[in-house]
Amino acid sequence: MDQGRQVFSVDLLERYATKNRGMITCMAAGNDVIVLGTSKGWIIRHDFRVGGSNDIDLSVGRTGEQSIHKVFVDPGGSHCIATVTGVGGAETFYTHANWLKPRVLSRFKGLVVNAVAWNRQQITEVSTKEIILGTQDGQLFEMAVDEKDKREKYIKFLFELEELPEAFMALQMETANISSGMRYYVMAVTPTRLYSFTGIGTLESVFASYKERAVHFMELPGEIPNSELHFYINQRRAVHFAWLSGTGIYHGGLNFGAQHSYPNGDENFVENKALLDYSKLSNGTEAVKPSSMALSEYHFLLLIGNKVKVVNRISEQIIEELQFDITTDSGTRGIIGLCSDASASIFYAYDQNSIFQVSVVDEGRDMWKVYLDLKVYAAALANCRDPLQRDQVYLVQAEAAFTNKEYLRAASFYAKINYVISFEEVTLKFISINEPEALRTFLLRKLDNLSKDDKCQITMISTWATELYLDKINRLLLEDDTAIENRDSEYHSVIEEFRAFMSDCKDVLDEATTMKLLESYGRVEELVYFANLKEQYEIVVHHYIQQGEAKKALVVLQKSSVSDELQYKFAPELIMLDAYETVEAWMANKNLNPRRLITAMMRYSSEPHAKNETHEVIKYLEFCVHRLHNEDPGIHNLLLSLYAKQEDDSALLRFLQCKFGKGRENGPEFFYDPKYALRLCLKEKRTRACVHIYSMMSMHEEAVALALQIDPELAMAEADKVEDDEDLRKKLWLMVAKHVVKQEKGAKRENIRKAIAFLKETDGLLKIEDILPFFPDFALIDDFKEAICSSLEDYNKQIEQLKEEMNDATRGADNIRNDISALTQRYAVIDRDEECGVCKRKILMMTGDFRMAQGHSSAGPLAPFYVFPCGHSFHAQCLITHVTSCAHEEQAEHILDLQKQLTLLGSESRRDINGNRSDEPITNTTTADKLRSELDDAIASECPFCGELMINEITLPFIKPEDSQHSASWDLRPQTNLANQRTISLPV
Repeated sequence: MDQGRQVFSVDLLERYATKNRGMITCMAAGNDVIVLGTSKGWIIRHDFRVGGSNDIDLSVGRTGEQSIHKVFVDPGGSHCIATVTGVGGAETFYTHANWLKPRVLSRFKGLVVNAVAWNRQQITEVSTKEIILGTQDGQLFEMAVDEKDKREKYIKFLFELEELPEAFMALQMETANISSGMRYYVMAVTPTRLYSFTGIGTLESVFASYKERAVHFMELPGEIPNSELHFYINQRRAVHFAWLSGTGIYHGGLNFGAQHSYPNGDENFVENKALLDYSKLSNGTEAVKPSSMALSEYHFLLLIGNKVKVVNRISEQIIEELQFDITTDSGTRGIIGLCSDASASIFYAYDQNSIFQVSVVDEGRDMWKVYLDLKVYAAALANCRDPLQRDQVYLVQAEAAFTNKEYLRAASFYAKINYVISFEEVTLKFISINEPEALRTFLLRKLDNLSKDDKCQITMISTWATELYLDKINRLLLEDDTAIENRDSEYHSVIEEFRAFMSDCKDVLDEATTMKLLESYGRVEELVYFANLKEQYEIVVHHYIQQGEAKKALVVLQKSSVSDELQYKFAPELIMLDAYETVEAWMANKNLNPRRLITAMMRYSSEPHAKNETHEVIKYLEFCVHRLHNEDPGIHNLLLSLYAKQEDDSALLRFLQCKFGKGRENGPEFFYDPKYALRLCLKEKRTRACVHIYSMMSMHEEAVALALQIDPELAMAEADKVEDDEDLRKKLWLMVAKHVVKQEKGAKRENIRKAIAFLKETDGLLKIEDILPFFPDFALIDDFKEAICSSLEDYNKQIEQLKEEMNDATRGADNIRNDISALTQRYAVIDRDEECGVCKRKILMMTGDFRMAQGHSSAGPLAPFYVFPCGHSFHAQCLITHVTSCAHEEQAEHILDLQKQLTLLGSESRRDINGNRSDEPITNTTTADKLRSELDDAIASECPFCGELMINEITLPFIKPEDSQHSASWDLRPQTNLANQRTISLPV
């Protein structure tokens, strides 16, 4: 124990505490409240919370000398029970902290109350709830008092000792709420026995049940001046107990949740029972029994004479002796007893005049040593305060295991030590005795205990552990073949453990060093496993390819963390190993760029394949083209080349006929190179494909010429594809016709008949005269008589049709001339009051403004005007102004420009007349008429109120920008001067 600091200390609290009310006979404490009983029948209450005290005389009304036998205070310091003894017998009183007068408990008249058990879980400041009182006659009573009633609620008899009538010396009670009700635990002591009662319900029903069952008790014979029972309370719950008996101190733990039952039905809520013999307190001399006791968390405070011996409850060793400053002139008989204040964790000692306070300072500080000396290591660790203390506990455990040759266990404990022994010392211990297993265990456990900040140390230890694992594996492989099954089992177990270790330590192991170690020990599989953990997938895939395990390699490559670059790198080797699985993996990964796989696909395609074998590259390319809609010309060219090399050209033709880019704007309909395709098909002699490509490239003559070599029907179809060029189409059909005529080998008449039938297939494009040159010169005209007559009839029909068309054109021209003549005589009737649609002035009224409109000849005294078929009329100048204001800028400028030119021409004409100059009058008139016609078309092509101009005005704002200032003048503004405004009341 640490002798430099005392756990318990004694201080004089008050020298003359009774205020001349007699000598102290008993004392109780709770919640910083002390209640003293004196030899003159007074109780004195000291409240250290508020610093006040008060005293009550309980001997009032009693004759003779009266003395307080016992005083009891609840844990909260509010309720007090005291028993007075004297000539007139015993009486028991109850008083409350707020009362000035006590209340006599008449039921206890003549009964000496030795013990009170408070209900700590339910008691309040204003109510005691149920409490138990034990008497000198061995009886137990239940009582409850409410402060507001100023009297007890009830007092009930509970139990009486009949087998061995003895006085109850002390009582303790615990309660617990459970699902079936309230459970009570009661412990009571007599000078020789400790009784335990338990049950569910009420106190009355619990004790009533003992009429039918035996009471459980522990008997320890022996004489003792004062038998005491104490509970140590932690958070209002009893944790352990101690009984001061005649034989020794019987103590143990309390577990009120235990469900182990005695045969008689009582609950066993006492655990770890022990008996401290008084002989251990005498140091070889005659045993002296304590006169009083107090209980702390780890210690007994035993009053022996005028000293208090502090005994550790666990080690049962005396750790301190407390001395008291007792005055020599007081004439006292020394320290009378001890009491404790569970709420404040303070102990008190008292003599006849004085009160002493026994304080506790960190009593658990050395408990780890106590448990360590007793080899209770778990409890020792639980009571350690710092890492150094824990290290000492682990060291003792490690040394004990090492001494017992339990090296693996010792290694686990050594690994937990951080300060008291160095890492090097421990490793040398195991190396010196050649225990690599223990050394490996130590290293692994050390890794578990290191913090993440010790990166360097973690890496070094992990690397050392790796080498120890590899050494263990090699030693297992080199062992004799005896017990092969056991060896294989251990071998596989170590391999699994090693792999788990690498998985856990992958982030701390140095990659290069670890791989060199694995390689040097020849552990290829573990090397691959570690590379996989470190995401060195190139090494993993390369290993699987070397082993011919393409599926495993593809599984690795399909991981989301693997770069696509590895797919491209290993594609040539993988497709040669397992083309089906490789292509399936490619198709599953839609992020691959097929162009970068062309090398692998060409390597596979260059190898010979069986006729019935599925070409995996073609399958993948078709997937790219049709499913992924790939537009890479390289992919399309490669697929085309593979189709061209197949014996059946149906797939090639289907591919050529597909328009993959159809529907795209400004894009091609196919993505392969047609020149490359043509060259390839010519090389592979795929004639039909060549015909299609020629046609697609608009090389129709070559297409027809090549088609005629294999199938005239195909040539006809190609010739018929030309629609926009009639001459070319005829030329192509002539090529077909020539081939047909030249190829016929039958009789002459039969050949002519077939030629005539061919002419019908051309839908009149070719005539008999077109194909006659293809026949030999010696052919008779009679053979073509029918065809020639038919042709002449067709020509006659065409001539008649042309005549009819000419007559129709002549009649149309006459109609047009008549319409023109009618237009020159067209007129409109205008009312004399007709108004201009713009200026609202009369159309026929002569005004100064319109005497001579610019660009127009005056019709007598009237201004120029326009009349529309709809009935609207406008002055010429008004119409020009209106149209230019509504038209867009370019059109308005054009109209104004035409008006300006007409004005200039009019001015020149007037100068010519006044100056008698008449040069080129016809030319000026013609120009003016042309300009006036253009101006009429620009402003009078339609009525501005009924035509498109009015429709366009819908989008224009009501108020034009130039009128914004005028419109702003109509805005309503608040008036600033309201003083002169008058309010006019209107009668209702």
